[in-house]
Amino acid sequence: MKLKKVFLGISLCVSALSFAQQTKKEVLFTINENPYYTDEFVRVYNKNLDLVKDDSQKDLDNYLNLFIGYKLKVNRAYELGLQDNRKYQLELKNYREQLSKNYHLDKEVTDELVQEAYNRLQKEVKASHILFKLDENALPADTLRVYNKAMEIRAKALAGEDFGKLAQQYSEDIPAAKTDKGELGYFSAFRMVYPFETGAYTTPKGEVSMPIRSRFGYHIIKVEDVRQNRGDIIVAHIMLLKSKDNASEEEKAKVKTRAEEIYQKLKQGEDFGELAKQFSQDGYTATKGGVLEKFSSGSLSSEEFENRAFALEVPGDYTEPFETQYGWHIVKLVKKFPLLTFEESKEDLEARVAKDDRSSVIAEAMTEKLKKKYPMDTDKKMYSKVLTAVNDSYYVTAWKLPESADNFNKTLLTINNDKEIKAWDFLEYINKEQKGGIKAKPLNRLVSILFEKFSNEKLNEYYDENLENEFPEFAGVMQEYKDGLLLFDLMEKEIWDKAKKDTVGLKNYYNAHLDEYRWGNRVDAEVISSTDKKTIEKARKLLKKGKDIAFIKEELNTNGKINVIERSGVFAQNDEMLPVLDKWETGISDVVSKGDYYYVINVNKVLPATTKALDECRGRVVNDYQQYLESTWVDTLKKEFTVKVNKDVFENIKKQLNQ
Repeated sequence: MKLKKVFLGISLCVSALSFAQQTKKEVLFTINENPYYTDEFVRVYNKNLDLVKDDSQKDLDNYLNLFIGYKLKVNRAYELGLQDNRKYQLELKNYREQLSKNYHLDKEVTDELVQEAYNRLQKEVKASHILFKLDENALPADTLRVYNKAMEIRAKALAGEDFGKLAQQYSEDIPAAKTDKGELGYFSAFRMVYPFETGAYTTPKGEVSMPIRSRFGYHIIKVEDVRQNRGDIIVAHIMLLKSKDNASEEEKAKVKTRAEEIYQKLKQGEDFGELAKQFSQDGYTATKGGVLEKFSSGSLSSEEFENRAFALEVPGDYTEPFETQYGWHIVKLVKKFPLLTFEESKEDLEARVAKDDRSSVIAEAMTEKLKKKYPMDTDKKMYSKVLTAVNDSYYVTAWKLPESADNFNKTLLTINNDKEIKAWDFLEYINKEQKGGIKAKPLNRLVSILFEKFSNEKLNEYYDENLENEFPEFAGVMQEYKDGLLLFDLMEKEIWDKAKKDTVGLKNYYNAHLDEYRWGNRVDAEVISSTDKKTIEKARKLLKKGKDIAFIKEELNTNGKINVIERSGVFAQNDEMLPVLDKWETGISDVVSKGDYYYVINVNKVLPATTKALDECRGRVVNDYQQYLESTWVDTLKKEFTVKVNKDVFENIKKQLNQ
């Protein structure tokens, strides 16, 4: 099992935390005198216990060796200075930002939003809207003017005027209003901005909402229909890949014709799974009878495929051949599933809520909690001084910072009696926000709005900077990720890239393992199949007379019925899609059967087993060479670094963990 997978997880095990709190922190081992402690070892071991499927790695002695090997690699990374790499530092920063998001959530508000989202996901709403644009920080007078205009148009809709025509005439959602008459189609939760979604879900079917304020302005929404969510589904499909863009019309037509031939065989009663195994060009599903993983609306990249699949009602029903951007498909319904329960979907919903603009609701609630946790104090004299430094040129984005920062180099804001923020920092913030679009008047209102935003940002920054101190588990995860990310870069440098670029070493490894890279016995052949034995016997007679495949198909596939179908190419003799022959030799085989099918095979050439050339198996050789380098790596590192294990401490840890 690769260490990368073992040590890069981010979830923490509660039992590991409680154990660590009860266990005295001691030095477990050192590498070149650098200490590594029992609490980290216990936490990581417990956290990954359920992830490890190899029981040998659950053995504490073996796991200690793995852990030491892991830390040896990390030491090697630091020795090479990989921690100073700008890409590494940026990835670490981005990861911390992502991880810290979980600590910026108000749980109570989040739970309410998750429940609300789940309830809404049970339905899909079809709606149209009319948008009246309005700046988020518009003056009260402008806000009232746009609101009244929205109410005026709403009154027209309520009086019976056509909503689509009103959208074309008044909506500022260009070009949708003009081309689609404001229609948005069906949507569910997370598809629209949150205030709009709320307006759509709280407006009864057939009615027009009151004006709804979003960051875009005011909307009036007409709900045209509400339907149940379609749930999940499992289907099987037979797929023929789309012809290349530069393919001739004849080549494109050939793919369609093949799909129609397969469809005809289905109508004749042939097994869908067997046909998928023989003819589907979706390599991932063909050997499984064409069965896809379970999916829901919006999961696939083809809406056409989804709609065709969900339109099937009875398991076993299948579609006619249809085309998507990927090729031609025939889809069979296997099973439909109801929507997930709340508990089953809760984790996914929490992640989606955090990414959605619902997060602003959570952020506001969190900020209010932080205000109670960390007191903030504003120096009123410095605030007044800042206020006098801002003038009306701000409204035309022509305001400039004072020439000297000296007069503003005093504390304006203090957070938690700990962090002091200078007045100049706020002035720089005002200058940066000048192009942000906030044009509130008068100036004292403008500065007040900006200071509220500034203070909230600084408060959240202070909290974020102290996460390692506030939450030991956060500090532990960050340390693991730092090391794991270094290990990834080290592996890339010393194993993966080396295996690709070390052409001499790769060739030597290949030459030493030639027996592992061989073609099996193969044949260049034409394979004709049918469910009817007499038909395949006729095909064999025609082959014996020297007739080609096109002639045989034209002769035997008559009256719109596909009696025979063929595949040509190079096949392994043990290909599970081929029948078994007693002896493979050039010429035309006897009629043989496999399952419900009869076959005749025209073998053009028998290709014996042979060693693959390096270029024919380079990908596999590179992968094997990488694994070889990795397997000998730790032994090499043990010779470069001095490792000392505190055996008494380790024995004590083993006793406690085994209990």
